[in-house]
Amino acid sequence: MQRREFVGSFAVLAVGSVLLPRAARAATADGASAAPLPPMTVYKSPSCGCCAEWVKHIEKAGFTVKVVAMDDLTQVKHDAGVPADLESCHTALVGTYVIEGHVPADLIKKMLDEKSKITGLAVGGMVVGSPGMEQGSTKQPYHVMAFTKGAKSTVYARR
Repeated sequence: MQRREFVGSFAVLAVGSVLLPRAARAATADGASAAPLPPMTVYKSPSCGCCAEWVKHIEKAGFTVKVVAMDDLTQVKHDAGVPADLESCHTALVGTYVIEGHVPADLIKKMLDEKSKITGLAVGGMVVGSPGMEQGSTKQPYHVMAFTKGAKSTVYARR
């Protein structure tokens, strides 16, 4: 190999080693998981429209979703360890985590990336403006809560 070719090849490798990690970080800067997303199972009432809208939000974010329609979610919520004060209209299981209510997809991805030592995330109640509960430009501020089984919940994010 001639000196000019060697120097050119070295320059390409050097620039690539600097730019590729930056590109990878930029690709995940929006909270998107670098690793493949685990499948999600959503338990919801057959008649709940806002739950169906939340599922669309989650699928748009790249999750593969299986929906299980049930008339009574009480046992699912209890078995998953959802605190009564954080219960909402649907419960989802993703990886080893529980998602209760209208939690934004970017925060679910963040939790998965962090490998958080929590049971799950919850948006209690039916908050206008949360994913699946959009009503025009009307939005209520809300907290996304992190919870663990048998422990007090804490604010994970404010929206």
